[in-house]
Amino acid sequence: MSVKSFSISDDVYEKYSSECKRLGLNMSKQIENFMKFQLDEEFAVREEYIYKIDKLRKERFRPVSDFDKEFEIS
Repeated sequence: MSVKSFSISDDVYEKYSSECKRLGLNMSKQIENFMKFQLDEEFAVREEYIYKIDKLRKERFRPVSDFDKEFEIS
Protein backbone atom coordinates (compact mmCIF):
# COMPACT_ATOMS: atom_id res chain seq x y z
CA MET A 1 0.00 0.00 0.00
CA SER A 2 1.29 3.46 -0.82
CA VAL A 3 0.61 6.86 0.71
CA LYS A 4 -1.26 9.34 -1.52
CA SER A 5 -1.84 13.03 -1.10
CA PHE A 6 -5.11 14.86 -1.80
CA SER A 7 -6.12 18.48 -1.43
CA ILE A 8 -9.08 18.61 0.94
CA SER A 9 -10.32 21.68 2.73
CA ASP A 10 -9.38 21.80 6.40
CA ASP A 11 -13.03 22.19 7.39
CA VAL A 12 -14.17 19.08 5.49
CA TYR A 13 -11.19 17.07 6.74
CA GLU A 14 -11.81 18.01 10.37
CA LYS A 15 -15.55 17.24 10.18
CA TYR A 16 -15.02 13.89 8.44
CA SER A 17 -12.18 12.94 10.76
CA SER A 18 -14.32 13.75 13.81
CA GLU A 19 -17.23 11.74 12.45
CA CYS A 20 -15.00 8.73 11.73
CA LYS A 21 -13.56 8.92 15.25
CA ARG A 22 -17.05 9.20 16.75
CA LEU A 23 -18.15 6.08 14.87
CA GLY A 24 -14.88 4.22 15.44
CA LEU A 25 -14.09 4.05 11.71
CA ASN A 26 -10.78 4.17 9.90
CA MET A 27 -10.95 7.32 7.76
CA SER A 28 -8.54 6.00 5.10
CA LYS A 29 -10.58 2.81 4.76
CA GLN A 30 -13.80 4.81 4.41
CA ILE A 31 -12.29 6.90 1.61
CA GLU A 32 -11.01 3.75 -0.09
CA ASN A 33 -14.46 2.16 0.15
CA PHE A 34 -16.01 5.29 -1.35
CA MET A 35 -13.60 5.13 -4.30
CA LYS A 36 -14.28 1.43 -4.84
CA PHE A 37 -18.03 2.12 -4.80
CA GLN A 38 -17.58 4.84 -7.43
CA LEU A 39 -15.65 2.44 -9.68
CA ASP A 40 -17.98 -0.53 -9.27
CA GLU A 41 -19.82 -1.05 -12.58
CA GLU A 42 -22.86 -2.46 -10.81
CA PHE A 43 -23.48 0.90 -9.17
CA ALA A 44 -22.30 3.15 -11.99
CA VAL A 45 -24.85 5.56 -13.36
CA ARG A 46 -25.83 4.26 -16.74
CA GLU A 47 -26.77 6.49 -19.66
CA GLU A 48 -30.26 4.96 -19.84
CA TYR A 49 -30.86 5.97 -16.21
CA ILE A 50 -29.70 9.51 -16.91
CA TYR A 51 -32.05 9.62 -19.91
CA LYS A 52 -35.01 8.43 -17.80
CA ILE A 53 -34.28 10.96 -15.05
CA ASP A 54 -33.99 13.80 -17.59
CA LYS A 55 -37.28 12.73 -19.15
CA LEU A 56 -38.99 12.72 -15.75
CA ARG A 57 -37.62 16.15 -14.89
CA LYS A 58 -39.15 17.59 -18.06
CA GLU A 59 -42.62 16.22 -17.31
CA ARG A 60 -45.29 18.38 -15.76
CA PHE A 61 -46.13 17.57 -12.18
CA ARG A 62 -49.29 18.32 -10.30
CA PRO A 63 -49.59 18.67 -6.57
CA VAL A 64 -51.51 15.96 -4.73
CA SER A 65 -52.83 16.63 -1.25
CA ASP A 66 -54.05 13.08 -0.54
CA PHE A 67 -52.07 10.45 -2.44
CA ASP A 68 -54.22 7.48 -1.33
CA LYS A 69 -57.44 9.20 -2.33
CA GLU A 70 -56.06 10.53 -5.62
CA PHE A 71 -54.89 7.09 -6.74
CA GLU A 72 -57.69 5.12 -5.06
CA ILE A 73 -55.44 3.27 -2.63
CA SER A 74 -57.20 1.85 0.41
